[in-house]
Amino acid sequence: MNCAALPGELLESELFGHERGAFTGALREKPGQFELAHKGTIFLDEIGEMSCPLQAKLLQVLQDGEFIRLGGTRPVRVDARVLASTNKRLEAAVREGEFREDLFYRLNVIKFDIPPLRERREDIPVLFNHFVDKYQGQYNPNALPLPPAYLQVFQRYPWPGNVRELENLVKRFLILPDPELALAGLDEADTTSFPVNQEGARSLREVAALAAERAEKELILRTLKETNWNRRQAARKLNVCYKALLNKLHRWQMRGPSDGGANSAVAGS
Repeated sequence: MNCAALPGELLESELFGHERGAFTGALREKPGQFELAHKGTIFLDEIGEMSCPLQAKLLQVLQDGEFIRLGGTRPVRVDARVLASTNKRLEAAVREGEFREDLFYRLNVIKFDIPPLRERREDIPVLFNHFVDKYQGQYNPNALPLPPAYLQVFQRYPWPGNVRELENLVKRFLILPDPELALAGLDEADTTSFPVNQEGARSLREVAALAAERAEKELILRTLKETNWNRRQAARKLNVCYKALLNKLHRWQMRGPSDGGANSAVAGS
C-alpha cells in the first residue's frame, strides 16, 4: 500500500476495511489489506506520509494484533508481517511532531538504510544495463549501446531523482533516436559544475543545448520543406516571429534552393 497515494479516510478503509453503510457509497462490507495479508506480509510504502490518527490505529494493530473495521463493532484479529519504507528522516519527523515516537520504535526492528544513488555511483552502470534489458524489448529492440563518454557523465551527475530518474532516462534513451536528445531531459540546474573531461565529453549543459538546437533546426527545416521554403508561411506554422526565423536562418547559414544554397547540411552542424 502506498500511504501517500490516498487521503487519510480512503487509506484507512483500504488498510482496515469497512462495513456496509459505514459511509456514503459503502454498499457492501469490504475486507482491508491487513485482513488479506493475514499469515503473510503487508508492505507500507511512504509510511512517513501517513496521518497521525491513522498512525495511532496502525500502532494498535502492531501492539495488539487486532483492529476494528470502519463502521464496525467487533475486533478483527490479524497476524501479518509488516514492512515499511519512507524517503523521510523519521527521527527528524518524530522530533517535529509529524510522526509518532511510539510507532517509530515499534516499526524500527530491522532497519535498512539505502543510500542515494549519488553515494553509490558504482551501481549506475549496473542499474543502467538492468533497465535497458528490462525495457529494450518494449521500446527499441535495435537500440545501440550507450557511448562510454555519456556513462562518464552519468557518474558525475548528482541524480536528485535517484533510481527512478535513472530508470526514466533509460526509457528516453531507448525511445529517442539520439543520446543527446535523451540527456537533454536532465535537470540543467544540477550540471553547471561539470567540466569537459579529458576525453572530450561534453558537459550535460552543453549536450542539452546542442540537442535543443539540433531539434529546432530539424523542425524548421522540415517546415520549410513543407512550405516550399515560403519563410512567412513557415513562420506562421511554427508560431514564431518572421524576423526571428530569418535571424535563425542567417545564424545557421541555412539557405533554400532559390538562394543557391544547400539546405540539407543542417541537422549535423
